[in-house]
Parts: sequence; C-alpha cells; structure tokens
Amino acid sequence: MDNVLLILLIIAAVVIGILVVLYFVGRKLQKKQDEVEAQKQAAAQTVSILVIDKKKMKLKDANLPKIVFDQMPKYLRASKVPIVKAKIGPKIMSLICDPKVFDIIPVKKEVKAVLSGIYIMDVRGLRSGLETKKEKQGFFKKITSKFKKDK
Repeated sequence: MDNVLLILLIIAAVVIGILVVLYFVGRKLQKKQDEVEAQKQAAAQTVSILVIDKKKMKLKDANLPKIVFDQMPKYLRASKVPIVKAKIGPKIMSLICDPKVFDIIPVKKEVKAVLSGIYIMDVRGLRSGLETKKEKQGFFKKITSKFKKDK
C-alpha cells in the first residue's frame, strides 16, 4: 500500500510540474502573439480588392514571395493556409487570409479589405453587406430540429 501511495505522489508531482511549465510557456507565447498583432494593426491599411479565387493550399503551391516561405517555421511549411488570389489595382496577387475572415470573402466580387503586407485581416462589403454562411449542423442537431418542427 505504501508503494502505491508513493507512486501516486510522484505522478501527481510530475503532472503539477508539467502544468506549471505549460502555464509559463503559454504566457510567453501569448505575449509574443499580442506583440505581433499590435505590429499588424500598426501596418494595416484599407484597400479595395477584386477577389478572383480563394483556396486552402500549401505555402509552396501558393505563388507567394520566396521570403515568406523562408521565414515560415519548418513545421508549418507543410500545413495548408487560406490563400486569396485578388486583383489590387492593376496587379494580381496571392494573399494570405485570416481563417476567421476566409469563409465570408465572396469570390468574383469587389470588397474592401484591411491588409497588413500580404495578410488580409478584415473584409467589408464594398457595395453591399457580406453574407455569412450557415454553420453546418451535426447529425444530432438535424434530428432534434426535425422533431421540434413536427411538434
């Protein structure tokens, strides 16, 4: 019985140690993210763009400048990112989009976008409001909504 209690205490101490380390690492990463967000807000400008196409694709297939690919951490180079191909003035460019904004960007329409470099931070409709897509319902939500309609 003594051995089991000792093992449980050791496991509890290790778990508490891991949680403390994760807490401090998380705070440090949160500070870095806040600094980056402040820099993006400082460099932001509103531009009218014509959206040609939007896709989620790998960075190497997105026709982005080489420096963007080189600055990206190696573990993120293989992941898919939301890419918007847009016409800004006379130029056609590939832009990286915020995942929250990606779903509401209309294709083949002109919108006002808040850009920070090649990063789309926010989008507003130029001549009309943007349509938000309905969230997909899960299996159980569909069934419960059908039963509620019947009653």
